[in-house]
Formats: sequence, structure tokens, C-alpha cells
Amino acid sequence: MSQRKRLSRTPNTPSVRRSGASLSQEEDDDLSFTMPSTSQVQRGLEKLTPIEVDRKTAEVVKYFLMKDQKKIPIRRADIFKHVLKDYKNILPEIMKRVVQTFDQIFGLKVVEIDSKNHVYILVNKLASAEGAPPVSSPSSPKLGLLFVILSVIFMKGGVVRENMIWNILKKLHADPGKRHEEFGDVKRVVTDEFVRQRYLEYTRIAHTDPVEHEFRWGQRATAEVSQTKILDFMGELHDRDPKSWTQQYREAQSTPGPEANTNSQR
Repeated sequence: MSQRKRLSRTPNTPSVRRSGASLSQEEDDDLSFTMPSTSQVQRGLEKLTPIEVDRKTAEVVKYFLMKDQKKIPIRRADIFKHVLKDYKNILPEIMKRVVQTFDQIFGLKVVEIDSKNHVYILVNKLASAEGAPPVSSPSSPKLGLLFVILSVIFMKGGVVRENMIWNILKKLHADPGKRHEEFGDVKRVVTDEFVRQRYLEYTRIAHTDPVEHEFRWGQRATAEVSQTKILDFMGELHDRDPKSWTQQYREAQSTPGPEANTNSQR
């Protein structure tokens, strides 16, 4: 995606990260955490039995799978709080085993989508290896809704005012002001669920009255969605050759795909 200068986020937007005194205790713990050295990890492992290490690894794997069912990104702070607890000193070894487990058993890749705040998602490794990212085309009504929004954002240069999205959804009979039989509260799905899952960023536009917001692709979308597939989708929708959108086609060709855009947790 084209990178735009990001506007300052305010506490009124779902995508804002809290700061200062409002940080939760687990976020404070994560920010103050220093990655243990190799010797510290080794000493920690010497105090545990192999069964204890295997059990804790299995618990972290289970936690990842539970969160991934709802496409909720996994924060390291939450892993500390809910799973690792007193095992923080062997974090590198635990994560190494977790990555290997997902790679070898589940065919999934653990991807760190936010290296500053240490946020992870699971990506379908097998699909990526075959050149088809997990979100290659809409396979369910809700995914179709997301794909339409991502397509509009991409075709419009990477950032779109929310009014444009709502007007397009109205034309598709998904009015954000009315309850939809498939999606329920459409606006909540778009501005809360998709934002929480990191498919979208929803930020307030500074100095607007009444308040206005805009959408961008989120970190998960960048990790999972191919711009080339977006163009293919738009070509099918409008019965046009994807190459006819010359600017977007050049961008899609010059932007690394989901496989290259992601940094695996090694």
C-alpha cells in the first residue's frame, strides 16, 4: 500500500493505543520486559523439566489458536499475563517451539505484525507458499464486505473518508444505519470488529467538525491480502483488464506480496 503521513490519533478512535497512566498493567509489564540472554534462558531451562517446558509450549499454542478463531491479534503482553506468567525467562525458547509447532504441524506461520508492541497473527503458510494468500477472494458474506472496503481503499490511493465507504455499502444494501440480516450492526462490524482484527485502521481526521474519520488498510490486511488479488477482484467486478488501472497495477507489481511483507517470529 502507498504510505500516507499518518494523522495524530485521538482517544475517540478504536485504533488508538492508550498511553501514559492509562496503560493497562500487562502493557506496562511488556514495555518493561527485557528479552533474556541466551545464558539466562539456559539457566531457566535447567530449573524446569522437559515435561514442564512442553506443557507451557502447548498452552501458548492453544492460546494462539483460541485467539485466531476470532481473528484477534495476539499481544505478547497477554501471553505473559494469561499463559507464561512465571516462565518469562524462557520466552525465546517457548516462542521458538511455538513457531516450529505451527510450521510443522498446523502449516501456519507466526507473524509479528507490530514489532514495537509485539503483536502476532497466524498466516496460512501452505497457501502463501502456493502464491495464494489467505484472503485471496471473498469466501463468506462478511469476508466479502471486508474485501469491498479494502478494494475501495486500495483503488483510492490508500486512504478513504468514511462517508465514501458508507455510501458504497448502502448501494450494496449494507446500510450502516440499519440492521443487516447477515451482519447485524454493519458499522460496528466495520469500525470495531475489522479494526480489532487489524484488517482496518479507523482514525479521526484532525480539525473536523462534525467529527470525521478515515480508513486505511490495517497490519493484518497488509500481511494477508495481495494487491494483485484486489485488482483481479475489481477486474471481475467491472469486467475490465486489471492492467487498465495503470497506477494501481504498477503499485501492485512493485509492492512485495504478503509472504514478503511479513516478518516471521524466528
